[in-house]
Amino acid sequence: MVKKIKLLHGKLELPAFLPDGTYGVVKALDSRDLAETKVAGIVVNTLHLYNKLGVNNIKAQGGIHGLINYQQPIISDSGGFQVFSMIGENPKKGEIRKNEIIFREEDGSKFILTPEKCIQMQFAIGSDIIMCLDYCTHPNDSDAVNELAVETTIRWAKRCKEEYNKQIIMRKYTKDRRPLIFGIIQGGNNQQLRKYCAEELIKIGFDGFGFGGWPLDKDNNLMDDILKYTADLMPDGGVKYAMGLGKPEEIVRCHKMGYNLFDCVIPSREARHHRLYVFNDQLDLNQEFYQYLRILDKKYKKDLLPLDQNCDCYCCKNYSRAYLHHLFKLGDSGADRLATIHNLAFYTKLMGYIRDGK
Repeated sequence: MVKKIKLLHGKLELPAFLPDGTYGVVKALDSRDLAETKVAGIVVNTLHLYNKLGVNNIKAQGGIHGLINYQQPIISDSGGFQVFSMIGENPKKGEIRKNEIIFREEDGSKFILTPEKCIQMQFAIGSDIIMCLDYCTHPNDSDAVNELAVETTIRWAKRCKEEYNKQIIMRKYTKDRRPLIFGIIQGGNNQQLRKYCAEELIKIGFDGFGFGGWPLDKDNNLMDDILKYTADLMPDGGVKYAMGLGKPEEIVRCHKMGYNLFDCVIPSREARHHRLYVFNDQLDLNQEFYQYLRILDKKYKKDLLPLDQNCDCYCCKNYSRAYLHHLFKLGDSGADRLATIHNLAFYTKLMGYIRDGK
């Protein structure tokens, strides 16, 4: 299994977890705070950045790394998930056509996203890892819809790779120094469709592959069978990206399946909702290995201990549970910052424990 990959902005040691900074920011943190957490990098969303800032504006500020003053690896999501989260949930927001996606705004304006434009935008903002445009489906979609999604994903992946090759030549990148490009395997819960999609994407040739689609069932349980099956379809010795995952225990389970790259909003979102992670004293990743500390509970009002006595993050080294409880009670923004630093530091330690075989 690959242990690290070389990127434009450093090496990414695997397995790795990258928090989501959708709009170019991990909520409540700046680049110095991110460095404090020791996270390996972040994930941004190309479509949302385009809508909020404009690609030319980002390019003029030195790309996404210059804009946010962050010189660690950055993955750019393509916007394909928004097919699921926006159009799939509300058809008035757009439509999926054979060669493009139409996104419609409330003011009547529209944005057309093609595979070529998707790749061009990701090059323009300076991503370390570029994701292909794909057709992401809903967990309840039929096999017919998933079959259409797979055919569309493969067709768009070919166009993405062709545009990627053009950009590599035009921008004079070399084989050893270039952004990487990943394909995304769709197919819902249908093994035949997953297999077909994976085989066709492998023929096209990518630096890594992601699990596409929603990985949870209707009861929000991890779909282990299809996740494991899809991981086995990906080439060994490469990057296997479990996109959008997840909870600490989900990451441990998916790593055992073969995945080695993860991203999610969970740790930063949980921090803002007062839920903080603390490792159990007896650490065994094969059992329950952590607990939630709900900092707003009354018992923490006078608790002078750090969040986690074994944690060396900025929050735990400098502040008590009582102080963080106080900040959250006040509604002070510093509470979100300190809590997010701690939760991301927890995830960084978790990845280290996985690498060490804890």
